[in-house]
Amino acid sequence: MDETYTLHVAGLTRELPVCKLNDKLSIAAFIMFSDVELTVACAKELLAKCPEFDVILTAEAKGIPLAYEMSRQSGKNYIPARKGVKLYMKEPVVVEDQSITTAAKQTLVIDKKDLDAMNGKRILIVDDVISTGGSLHALEALAGRSTGTVVGCAAVLAEGDAAQREDILFLEPLPLFFH
Repeated sequence: MDETYTLHVAGLTRELPVCKLNDKLSIAAFIMFSDVELTVACAKELLAKCPEFDVILTAEAKGIPLAYEMSRQSGKNYIPARKGVKLYMKEPVVVEDQSITTAAKQTLVIDKKDLDAMNGKRILIVDDVISTGGSLHALEALAGRSTGTVVGCAAVLAEGDAAQREDILFLEPLPLFFH
């Protein structure tokens, strides 16, 4: 039988598969895609913890369902940073980050018009899981290219040492599994 981790979050319970990253480390895979009940409940719980904001900034792809639902519930817009330059982007702004679940460096891109939309706004950075903080750092770098102010960084889960951070908001810790 495959190993799982029982997660209790936002009044719900989910069994997460434990996946081997390398010979020394495994993680519990938290996937919100297609789990509407979980996405709605987590968005509601996170919004209750977040400071006042004007716009949500998230990373493609796993942060999008949560950011969308938080946007829908709050009535505030969200901006997804894409993984690559898209044809519609007239003036792409690019930053790189390193994620624990991806071997290569990742690129995050938003168009200058999205930066302009964040100018003077209170920006809430949202992701599904914060682990090493690489994606968060890249999103903060993108937000820093606007005149907006990051008022908070929020996630459903804080993985490993991220649960000790005092500069992020999250609903539950998620352990790492060392061999």
